[in-house]
Amino acid sequence: MRFGRKKQDAGEDRDDGSIGDAGDAGDDGAPTQDADRPVDPRAAGPWDLSEVTIDEDDQSRLDLGSLLVTPHPQLDLQLQVDEASGEVIAVVLAGETGAAEVRAFAAPRNGDIWDGVRRSVAADVAEMGGTATEVEGPYGTELVVSLVVELEDGRLAEQPSRVIGIPGPRWLLRATLFGRPAVEHQPDGDVEQALRQLVVVRGSTPAPPGEALPLTMPPGAVQAAPDSL
Repeated sequence: MRFGRKKQDAGEDRDDGSIGDAGDAGDDGAPTQDADRPVDPRAAGPWDLSEVTIDEDDQSRLDLGSLLVTPHPQLDLQLQVDEASGEVIAVVLAGETGAAEVRAFAAPRNGDIWDGVRRSVAADVAEMGGTATEVEGPYGTELVVSLVVELEDGRLAEQPSRVIGIPGPRWLLRATLFGRPAVEHQPDGDVEQALRQLVVVRGSTPAPPGEALPLTMPPGAVQAAPDSL
C-alpha cells in the first residue's frame, strides 16, 4: 500500500498506560536532552509514546497503530500487507537512494530480545544461502546481510541489506535497510532521519516477547504496484 508525500492525518491521541516522566519537550515534540544524563542510542529517537508530546489537534504524524510516522518529503510511505489475511505486516519508507522496512515487537519490561532476534535472522539468512555478519553501528550490534536475488530480467545479483534492532520500553523496533543506508550510515540521510522520527505505541495489552505489535490501515490507503520497492 502507498501513501502520498503530503501531510497526513495522525489520528487520535493515545495513552499506552506506560509510567514515567517524559521530561521537557522541544519544538518538534521530542524531549530535550539533559547534559548530565548518559547518552544512549535512542537519545535522538526513535521514541516511545511516553517520550513525546502530542497535542489533540496534532496532524503531523500518521497513525498506523503501533507506529506513528512523520511523513518525509523525500520518502514514500508504503505498507506491506499479507494477501491471505489482509493484515499489515510492515511499514516501508522508500526513497530514491534507499529504503527501510520497519516493524515493532513486544519485549519484556526489563529485558532486551535483540540478541535472540539477531541470531534468528542470521539463521534464516544462512538457510537462504546468504551471509549475515555482525558489526557495530549507531544502535549497537547490527547485521550486515548479503543475499543473491533474481532480478526481473532473470539475472542474479547480490543484494546487500542491514538489519538493526532498537530496544525501547517494552518493545523492540526492527529495521531492515536497503540501498545506500545498508552500506553507508548518514545521520542526515532521508531514511535515517525518518527512522529517528518514528514513535512506537506499545499499548497496555499483554503480549509475549517477540510478538509483532499490530499495525493498522489508515484512511486513504491505495494499492501500490507490486514492484514499488
